[in-house]
Amino acid sequence: MDDISLGALFGILIALLICSAFFSGSETSMMAINRYRLNTLMRKGNRSAKLVNNLLGKVDKLLGSILLGNTLVNVAAAAVTNIIVLRLYGQDDIAILLGTLALTFVLLVFSEITPKVLAASYPEKLALPASHLLSPLTTLFHPVVWVAGMLVKNLLRIFSINLHTDRRQSRATLEELRSMVLEADHYLPHKHQKMLLNLVDLERVTVNDVMIPRNQIESLNLSTEAENLKRQIITSHHTLLPVYEDSPSNIIGILHIKRVLPLLQEEFLEPAQLHEILHTPYFIPSDTPLLKQLQQFQERQARLGLVVDEYGELLGLVTLENILEEIVGDFTTQSPAQGGKYMPQEDGSYLLEGGSNLRDLNRKLGFHLPLGTAKTLNGLILDHLEDIPEAGTSLKIGGYPIEIIQTQDRAIKVARIFPIQQSKAKAKT
Repeated sequence: MDDISLGALFGILIALLICSAFFSGSETSMMAINRYRLNTLMRKGNRSAKLVNNLLGKVDKLLGSILLGNTLVNVAAAAVTNIIVLRLYGQDDIAILLGTLALTFVLLVFSEITPKVLAASYPEKLALPASHLLSPLTTLFHPVVWVAGMLVKNLLRIFSINLHTDRRQSRATLEELRSMVLEADHYLPHKHQKMLLNLVDLERVTVNDVMIPRNQIESLNLSTEAENLKRQIITSHHTLLPVYEDSPSNIIGILHIKRVLPLLQEEFLEPAQLHEILHTPYFIPSDTPLLKQLQQFQERQARLGLVVDEYGELLGLVTLENILEEIVGDFTTQSPAQGGKYMPQEDGSYLLEGGSNLRDLNRKLGFHLPLGTAKTLNGLILDHLEDIPEAGTSLKIGGYPIEIIQTQDRAIKVARIFPIQQSKAKAKT
């Protein structure tokens, strides 16, 4: 080292600091690169992307090589710094200490923090060119990395530390998946992000939350007169109709309208003829998660199920469309019977039927009414008041002013609700 000039030593030190920054930045960029973007570049024939993919396929060897290279250059930088200090100040302990502190600061700022921050911000721009250097270095360092890996495994085995992690523990939870989707708002259109969030939330929502209540089910009574039976089939806006006898709770089958069309050509439609073409009803427990029910609909090739409680009592009806609307939003097609539920008023409020589903209100009108045991607006108000209100009663739930317009049969028939923003504006004026 005595033959090397002081200027050359400073040049070597700078080169070692640059190498240290390269290893630090390479590690961060490799771990932060977008895998989907990487696959797209590979399909386009990008050679650098293929190198990165090969390196990430053996991530333990990649990290071992990077750590080995970084350790070597940092140790070398410390040795060169010590030589420079000895050349300048001799065996001065304070000078050696200050030199060590100065090197630590320079390494921290210029060779660790700065390259890692840049690599995290622009992983693709750094990882692709870095792969051309890391690939041969990984091959070169492989023997040393392999020996070090074996020593580490044996050392951990001595302390009875298990390296085999449970894959189930490494799976992302629903909350983690939800966070991942929320953090990807810069890469996804808002509509697509909302659909993914709805899909993640399917595990939380049950068929009881989205079903059509029993009193709103359009069903066919086989005990009625033949003329009424035929008229109801012709005027129905549904392709699948539950069929009952005597009581709406006594569902005996599901009628597919296309199967009954040939019979409608006849003058009389007998109940016995419908009996022969009915499908067996499919019953669903009320606490079944929507994601599971979606899978069951797919397995059974079904589109409609009858929701029952733990005692087997009919609660309502759920269709494949109900579940899909939870993911993609409302479909454009809607029967006339469903069109008048939400009636906007000139003052910005809405007149709503008491039986309106809370989840539908929140989704269609952009409200944030609390969801809990109550599934309808009527149930929410009754739970809040713990009494059956009279017409003209006003209250506020979740910040939304609500006015009872009409009650009937111990239930709220029509209510008016004001959006929160509008109610705040009225308060200011």
